[in-house]
Amino acid sequence: MAQSTLLLLHINRSSSPSIFHHSQSPKLSPQPAKTLSVPRLLTARKQRFSSRMDHLHPPHSLQGVVSEAIGLLQSPDPTWQSALLNNLLIFVLGSPILVSGLSFPGISAAFVLGTLTWRAFGPSGFLLVAAYFVIGTGVTKVKMAQKEAQGVAEKRKGRRGPGSVIGSSAAACVCAFMSIYGIGGVEVAQLWQLGFVASFCTKLNDTVSSEIGKAYGKTTYLVTTFKVVPRGTEGAVSIEGTLAGFLAAVVLASIGCLMGQINGAEALICVVASQIANFGESIIGAVFQDKEGYQWLNNDVVNVINISIGSILAVLMQQALLQNWQTS
Repeated sequence: MAQSTLLLLHINRSSSPSIFHHSQSPKLSPQPAKTLSVPRLLTARKQRFSSRMDHLHPPHSLQGVVSEAIGLLQSPDPTWQSALLNNLLIFVLGSPILVSGLSFPGISAAFVLGTLTWRAFGPSGFLLVAAYFVIGTGVTKVKMAQKEAQGVAEKRKGRRGPGSVIGSSAAACVCAFMSIYGIGGVEVAQLWQLGFVASFCTKLNDTVSSEIGKAYGKTTYLVTTFKVVPRGTEGAVSIEGTLAGFLAAVVLASIGCLMGQINGAEALICVVASQIANFGESIIGAVFQDKEGYQWLNNDVVNVINISIGSILAVLMQQALLQNWQTS
């Protein structure tokens, strides 16, 4: 009896939980780690590396780059990219001519002008500026030794600096910007082009008349009094120089007409406006330049005034003639 009672107590004790025993959560069997085979691992790494390299270096082949560049060079509608690329190519090929007529800072300023011109007026506008530069540089070199001996030659053997480039192209740059951004709309677009051509006709007229007058002018007269003065005097004119400047304006206006920049009537307007502007520039030189209180009025400032007068006159004359034709 005692044995059975002890056995029963043992069974009950083993089946009931002990108050001193802490329950433990069931252990989860560890999941096997996902592993890649060696070939798959290498492929994944290669793909990640290629993706990074593609991000750093876009996948353009040399042939694709060349094709894109040729497309920009042949683009009928000028863009900033095509203007920059074409201008760079022309400047590299024409560097011997550029160096003969411009200082290195002057070349930098001319590069900006060339890019702006191509973007605004395309290849025809650029060729007009190129013709202006070639003719202007050529006449500056005429009888250089004689001009230097007389003290009337341009500095640096006639190589123009950035001040001269900016002064000679300020009005043209304004017209180019106005054309690019469509200021005034379609109705005014041709006026910006006319002002652009007129500004270079005016400046070429001035350059040729001055340089030929200093080289071949037999007698030079002060424009305000018509007294005989030495060559190179500010405000002085000569028959030879005036005639040469007029013909140079005719040539450049004709080039603009042939290039489709302006029509025949506008070419005539450019020539007349350039002649009037240069007469005004001679008066400014004779009355104010090199006078006390006007030291700031140097040749570059006078150039800006001169070409601005030529551009504005051409536009006003065109509008006046247009209104005349419409009312008649």
